[in-house]
Amino acid sequence: MGRRRRGVMSEQLKYELAKDLGFYDTVQQEGWGGIRSKDAGNMVKRAIQLAEQAAAKSNQP
Repeated sequence: MGRRRRGVMSEQLKYELAKDLGFYDTVQQEGWGGIRSKDAGNMVKRAIQLAEQAAAKSNQP
């Protein structure tokens, strides 16, 4: 019934993104449930940018 979703981002990447985006302290104090929806969205957006950059680099001759 309740299916558990596997995380796509590693914990390390999530923490690095939280530090870069400025809400790492909130995560440390309150956990991931303490961040704002906007922060979560920005984290996903930044992860996508990093993935696109990595893909572009790997496709260059």
